[in-house]
This record gives sequence, structure tokens and C-alpha cells, in this order.
Amino acid sequence: MTHLIEVAFKGNRKDFFLWESDEPPPLKASVIVDADRGEDLGVVHSIGELASQRNAGTPHGYGAAGTTKKARRLALDEEIVRAKEVRAQDEDARRRAMERVKANGLVMKLSDAEWQWDRKKLTLYFTAEKRVDFRTLVRELASMFRTRIELKQIGVRDEAKRLDGIGRCGRRYCSSSWLPELRPVNLGVAKDQRLSLNPSQISGACGRLMCCLRYEHEFYVQSRKRFPKEGKVIKTKRGEEKILANDIFRERVALRGEDGEVRTLSLLELREETEAVGAPLPALASVKEPPSPEPDIVDDVAPDEDSLEEDEVIETTAAGEEPKAEGDDRERRPHRRRGRRGGRRNRPGNKPRDDSAAGGGGES
Repeated sequence: MTHLIEVAFKGNRKDFFLWESDEPPPLKASVIVDADRGEDLGVVHSIGELASQRNAGTPHGYGAAGTTKKARRLALDEEIVRAKEVRAQDEDARRRAMERVKANGLVMKLSDAEWQWDRKKLTLYFTAEKRVDFRTLVRELASMFRTRIELKQIGVRDEAKRLDGIGRCGRRYCSSSWLPELRPVNLGVAKDQRLSLNPSQISGACGRLMCCLRYEHEFYVQSRKRFPKEGKVIKTKRGEEKILANDIFRERVALRGEDGEVRTLSLLELREETEAVGAPLPALASVKEPPSPEPDIVDDVAPDEDSLEEDEVIETTAAGEEPKAEGDDRERRPHRRRGRRGGRRNRPGNKPRDDSAAGGGGES
């Protein structure tokens, strides 16, 4: 009988394997699994129905296609001791590799190193602002460690997820503990929640905007649809009044009349006044409850080795063309390409340059 199990490795890395036995392995048990050209040791993270749900609902899952990797056996005591010895050598490998990075003058930061359990492969995780040509570095490291070398470029958020830590809230990083997907966060999310736009106050340990800014964003967006827009002038029993501020938690609205008097009404009272004068507010919009996280089903995202996480999603088009604004039907004129410097010398009215007086170089 074949069971689907999920196995966790160093740095919150997880993968799914097939366990061929009548009974699945116990949770938190150390198992030997198939790895790249060898074997690796990990800890059972989920089994049974939970493993099936996670396989279908996590980014590192295989979905309906399933996995062909197999978990071979339970690890012996001496194999677990060996795994601890290998883990103790990761930091030394990272430091030695960092010395070669500096020697080659590469602009990259080695975040972590991970030996495969059988020491047949060494994976180095790094961050960089641009693409890095590390072919020479790989050859040097392969000669130094006498094993197969793999370099993976990750983003700063993936780096925080892998290294783990404690956030300013006093709890473990969401990306390392339960967050299913590292979605981009921009300043618009902070503006919708009326938060401070000081980056030092809304940024996480990775230097990017905190992931938790998105947790209640949908609630703020839906709640504000129930209120009139701030700055709008509406008609009430006192005449025309301007909306100064909305308190979505207490459901209050602050208004200022033409005489400068400021008053505060509940949203219900404001609707009754506007309906009485024949200028009702738009119908109430239903507020959707934000989806609650399910840490028992999804809790991480596989690192992206080929891309860096960005705070904002930027749309691009082919051939370097600027993206067209929504609703803009005007045709853009083709970009005029300037010729070589001095290309206007033969136009009428332009005095030709005397090359002999300037040094006699001519055009090359």
C-alpha cells in the first residue's frame, strides 16, 4: 500500500514523497528519501488526509499529477547523528564560499548553505540585485568541496523565510510559520488602512513592506464602500455639508457645514437625514469577511530561484513599449529615433564642420 507523506528539510523546505508500506511513518519521524542523484534525510511533516490536502493546496505540491519521489525507510540512530554533523558543517561551507565570492568580485550575498545528507551536493542560496555570472565561481567551489554545486538566487522575502526569526510583533515570521503565499505588498495597501507611510514603521525584517498589511486589507476596502467618500459634499437637513472623516470601526461620520460647524453622526443617522431630504446615499455594500488562515493546511511557499520578490507588480509590453493606460484609446506616435551625433550637418542652413581645423580625425 502506498501513502503520500510530506517531508520537511532545512530552511522550511518541504516536499512530497510516496511511502510504500502498510502503515505510514509516524509524524516527526526522520526518514531517508530520494534526492538529486542520492539520498537526503528529512522529518515527516504531514501524512494521510492532511498530506493530500496540502499536496493540492500548497505551492510546492504536485496537485492531481502526484509525485514519483519515494521515501525509502526510517532513519537509523547513527544516520540521524550523521545528519546533525552535516548540518553543523553548513555555516563553514557558507563562509568558505563567501571568500571565493569576494575574491571574484561578485556582487551577491550568500544567505545560506545546505549540504545534502549524503554530501553529494551542496546548495548555496544567495540574493543579488541583478543577474550574476557565477560560472567561474561554481568551478572553483566544485574543486574546493569535491562535490556537485548548485547556486540558487532567491528574493529578500524568501531569504527571511529560509533563515527564520522573530518579527516586531514578538512572534515567528509569518512567511516561516504559516503564510501560504508571498504576495506583493505596495504602499496602496497602507494608504487604504490609513497607516503611517514611514517605511521604518511598516517594513519587516527583510526590508520590504510587512506581509501582515494584507491580512485586513480586504476588510478595509469593503467597509469603506458603506461610507460616502471623504471630501464629498452631500445634502442633509442642515443643508450642504462636507464629509471630513469616516470611522469605519464605530460607524461614525464627521461632517462640516457651510457655517464651519463640525458634527459627528452615526452612519445610520446620516442615511436617515439624506433620505429625508431626497438625496439618499448609495445602497449599503455587503462586507465580506476576510478568509481566515488555515495553518494546518498550507504554511509555506517554495523559494523562487530565478526571480526577486518585488513590492509592486509592474506590467511590461513587448519591444520596450510603454503599457497603455486603461481606457486610453488614443494611438501613440512612434518614437522618433535620433541619428548619430552631428547628423544634422548636411541640412540646409547648417554650416559644415571643418574637420581639418578640429584635428582632422573625420568620421570612423
